[in-house]
Amino acid sequence: MALGSFSFCQTATPPASVSSPGQASCTSKHIAIKMSKSAMMDKKDKLKMVWVWTENKEVFCASVERGWNTFLFLPKNRQLANDWSSIATIQPLFLEGSHVIDEQQKEVAIFYNVSSPQDLQTLKPEEIEADSLIISFQGEWQVIPAENIVAAFQGFRGAVLAVSTSSTDAQVFLEALEQGLDGVVLKVDKLDEIIRLKGYVERRNADCTGLELTRATISKVEVVGMGDRVCVDLCSIMRPGEGLLVGSFARGLFLVHSECLETNYIASRPFRVNAGPVHAYVAVPGGKTSYLSELCAGKEVLIVDQNGSQRTATVGRVKIESRPLILVEAKEGDETYNIFLQNAETVGLICPSRDDDAKTVIPVTSLKVGDKVLLRKQGGARHTGIEITEFILEK
Repeated sequence: MALGSFSFCQTATPPASVSSPGQASCTSKHIAIKMSKSAMMDKKDKLKMVWVWTENKEVFCASVERGWNTFLFLPKNRQLANDWSSIATIQPLFLEGSHVIDEQQKEVAIFYNVSSPQDLQTLKPEEIEADSLIISFQGEWQVIPAENIVAAFQGFRGAVLAVSTSSTDAQVFLEALEQGLDGVVLKVDKLDEIIRLKGYVERRNADCTGLELTRATISKVEVVGMGDRVCVDLCSIMRPGEGLLVGSFARGLFLVHSECLETNYIASRPFRVNAGPVHAYVAVPGGKTSYLSELCAGKEVLIVDQNGSQRTATVGRVKIESRPLILVEAKEGDETYNIFLQNAETVGLICPSRDDDAKTVIPVTSLKVGDKVLLRKQGGARHTGIEITEFILEK
């Protein structure tokens, strides 16, 4: 494993259009979707590296506690490196000119300052012999230069890291052109930056973990009155078989399909989930829930497919409008769960797969007692969206 590396899953962005032979019309009662093994694009583990550059002992301790043990020092701070090495097992590296060396005086990386487009152009992957390249962007521009580096260094045998002075900049570097740089050197003296970057890493790594979904049987479908329902428009394209986990009770969330399917009466909106009324829970990153009424531009939610694969998406817009509702109840074992949804043909629940390739979505207008749908079971007691252990009765 590389120095200071951690597992970071990359999820390919779905194509801009979902019009394909795998797309279905919403006119049928049960919509069979011919698709690949999973609507999620394959996720490949990729080792990202975090090195820390600091003279702050509190930052040092927090980094070690979070599993980051590669530290960069200036030559004048060799004694500091020795002191910290006596406290914890770390890998101290030293920046000497344009070379980064270890305690055995072996070069592990070269250090390169970029302050102009010309500086970028002089960087040639084939001319770099060190195992790693550390780039320090000196100008105000960082996003486009980082993307240019990602593009230019595709296939580079070593690792490319960027010096970051904040967790926000680090995220930019780790996500540039989706694949991101191989890592960052976090140069900070504030504890909050370590905590924020670690939180970001944990959220992204959670995308690599599949969620367990349960088959539930529809036990009741009833047209009810009007209600304020929420359409969640995301900054991401969803594919057939993907949606949001929503429900009246946090202990059981239904997989509500997106509006990515073509219909005869309305165009596909693959960025949208007609999720339910304002009171409903929706799954968000970190194993938490949020009320649909709390969602707004910039917040994050979980996109989940029928195989349990998950990815994080950013909310771009929320629309709340008064619409007629349907009450849907489902049973799994002795437990009963429910969800309210808009009474419309474009709103559907995702069902278990019928075979390896065909997946089914049932519009709520076609739901009947006995139909099978997918449900996410979890702890029901919540405090500000965080699961807690206590007695709770919901009905």
